[in-house]
Amino acid sequence: MAENSGPDGSRRPWLAPAGWYGLAVLLLGLDQWSKGLASGHLAYGDEVRVLPFLSWKLLHNTGAAFSAFAGDGGWQRWVFSGVAVAVAAFMVNEIRKLPAGTAWYGFAYGCILAGALGNLADRATLGYVVDFVFVHYDWFRFPVFNVADSAVTVGAGTWIALLALEALRARSAAR
Repeated sequence: MAENSGPDGSRRPWLAPAGWYGLAVLLLGLDQWSKGLASGHLAYGDEVRVLPFLSWKLLHNTGAAFSAFAGDGGWQRWVFSGVAVAVAAFMVNEIRKLPAGTAWYGFAYGCILAGALGNLADRATLGYVVDFVFVHYDWFRFPVFNVADSAVTVGAGTWIALLALEALRARSAAR
């Protein structure tokens, strides 16, 4: 059976590694385009309500998730950039090694790769990550985020779910 073919032997070129790299490039482009749009049209810190629970609010995050370490003097730019490079390299390698029939892993890895590269691009060129999506309702205020953050979250969530399913299947098979 050809690599990246379906169980019936038919070719599924969109399952090939190039397809998952393509997903990453698409999400990376969307991330950078949306950050450019936000930076060009929003005043820093001002909130523009879109829906009762969604606003655009331009912020610059020099820290990690939820602005952790944001005020720590600049070291975090290089440490988080290094982490992003390591994660991106790991994801590129994992996508390259994917066997046929593992589309959900390709999806997860492609999303994580895009998110890592999207925030790395900001840190490398700007010194901070551009965040602008603000989800809120009544007393609830989620930290402002971006498309890259969403891609990492969706990718990591998918990967965790896949690993949990594998563990459950292994446990069932062992009984």
